[in-house]
Amino acid sequence: MSDGVQINSGFLSLRLDEWRETRDALQSYAGVVGKIRQALTPPQKHWWHVSLRVDAVGLTTTPMLAPTTVGENGRSLTIRLDLVNHQTHLTTGQGQTQAIPLEGQAPAEFCQQIKAALVAFGLSVPFDDSVCRSAAAGVGVYDKTAVASYWQALSQIDLIFKQFRHGFREESSPVQFWPHHFDLALLWFSGRLVADQDPADPEYADEQMNFGFVTGDDSIAEPYFYATTYPAPDAFTDRPLPDDAYWHTAGWIGAILPYAMLTQAGNPNDVLLNFLQTTHQAGVSLMRGAHHILP
Repeated sequence: MSDGVQINSGFLSLRLDEWRETRDALQSYAGVVGKIRQALTPPQKHWWHVSLRVDAVGLTTTPMLAPTTVGENGRSLTIRLDLVNHQTHLTTGQGQTQAIPLEGQAPAEFCQQIKAALVAFGLSVPFDDSVCRSAAAGVGVYDKTAVASYWQALSQIDLIFKQFRHGFREESSPVQFWPHHFDLALLWFSGRLVADQDPADPEYADEQMNFGFVTGDDSIAEPYFYATTYPAPDAFTDRPLPDDAYWHTAGWIGAILPYAMLTQAGNPNDVLLNFLQTTHQAGVSLMRGAHHILP
């Protein structure tokens, strides 16, 4: 990158088969925290009240208003998954704090630990025991070295995504972390409505592009970056992509840049930013020529 934020270019290996159990445990922990954020944050379009945010040391709910058990108006509450010090921090606006070590506890146990901390703070727990029972089965695994490698990558990717987002004139989402898919993502909106969709339903009515980073899933078993469009314009997959990127068409349509390409690149930040900008430009040019979109 010649302009803007200069970011450390060290991207370490994140082969999913080397840390899948740790990734799954961390995803379950994030899912519990996400359920609390969903319950305590006013609903926002596109489910933005469910997602977490990246901060200096991990993933955070940002401040939420939590009801108390003693009839007060509520207290500010923040929950942070600290991926540097490997702890979950709960903090209230009154200075109450609780740290829960991340050490491979079963996700259901982690859920109960969060619940106990909220009770100790005098806050109403925003979920019942069924949430903890459904958190995940089995015993968690937590490899601190693997988490440190993931955090080094995620924190850099968050900054690159924010630099990419800085160039948007149209509406866009925050750069946000989705616990259910364990991906960091952002949305760009063209400002036009999709025909034959209820204009009051922003999830389906807004023409958009989605950009993200995921550690691997059922469709692609290795970490990758993606760029998708909704609705998919004709000829999107005919557009040229940067070197090492490719089109994915099995089950869903999108441009893919394998994360492994960054570990091998001399200028990985430039490689990622070029992928994001190239796919964005391709989507925008095709959307502007589409006829099935309302102005």
